[in-house]
Amino acid sequence: MTTQSRPTPDAIRQARIDNPKMRERDLADSLGISEAELLAAHIGQGVTRISSELDKLIPAVMELGETMALTRNDSCVIEKHGVYEDYRGGPHAALVVNEDIDLRMFPRHWHFGFAIEKALPEGGTRRSLQIFDAAGDAVHKIFLKDPAIADTWDDLLTRLAPQDTSAEITVSPRKPTEPAKGDPAKAQRLRDKWDKMTDTHQFLQMVNGLKMNRLGAYRLAGAPYVRPLPPQAVEDLLQKACDTALPIMIFVGNMGCIEIHTGPIHSLKPMGPWINVLDPRFNLHLRGDHIAEVWQVTKSTRRGDAVSVEAFDKDGAVILQIFGVLADPDAAAKWNETVASLPSLPEPSPEEEVSA
Repeated sequence: MTTQSRPTPDAIRQARIDNPKMRERDLADSLGISEAELLAAHIGQGVTRISSELDKLIPAVMELGETMALTRNDSCVIEKHGVYEDYRGGPHAALVVNEDIDLRMFPRHWHFGFAIEKALPEGGTRRSLQIFDAAGDAVHKIFLKDPAIADTWDDLLTRLAPQDTSAEITVSPRKPTEPAKGDPAKAQRLRDKWDKMTDTHQFLQMVNGLKMNRLGAYRLAGAPYVRPLPPQAVEDLLQKACDTALPIMIFVGNMGCIEIHTGPIHSLKPMGPWINVLDPRFNLHLRGDHIAEVWQVTKSTRRGDAVSVEAFDKDGAVILQIFGVLADPDAAAKWNETVASLPSLPEPSPEEEVSA
């Protein structure tokens, strides 16, 4: 959509009135705008600009009591209920780490912030704080669950008021997903460095140093480092974990935020293309039809091998990663057995391997 043909704020607001049941993300897509632009058109009508500065925002959120934390990408949504506690800030990365809410946040992608009050058809008001990146895509959303917070809502908005409170926002073009990037000539160097890892967090630094990326490295490494799995393996794995109450770790995120569930899952319900976990305090909504590649990955750590199952979309973007719980040796061993029981795909031939 060209700048000249972009809908005016009045047209955006009318589209919201005409489509009251459509989700904001879907309505924005139908209008050719970002979700942040949709919200900005409603500033003064239940929407208020707030600061997206983590060191200001998260301490305020810690006072909100019970919340629902939501993080998503184009193919997966994770929702966790709990209280924001144990915030650790930092210029490049920040954390919230507790039993319920577990987040890895990257401040440079926290660009636009909004507070939203939305009247519900059944009565009452749903309040949320929502953060978007420079392209206007959602980074993280926080939905309030404690009705008592309504008494301090206005004070909260005053404390979170940004320097720029206008309804005018300018978004940047979305950055395309980097396709798989590898170099067959460096395959042995990759394996040699892989053997020397002692922590999973060393992986990205390693592949970046080789001028590769995650998926490109997986396509090159071969056994025993990686094993290709069919797309169906993700649903099969979640079902096995559900059937056995096996504790697992599920990572879902985008460039600005990664949200983590740790523990068993209890209710797995496929619905059309969606694979859903519908537990009382944890929901996962995964588009199974978006899964194009799945890899079992083994990385060495000081506590033993960390085995993950990782799903990618057709463009090479990470959809989600599932790990065992290394802190529980029995659960980790059971996880490794469960993953090993999944069927393999044939490994790609050298001609199919990605080159830089």
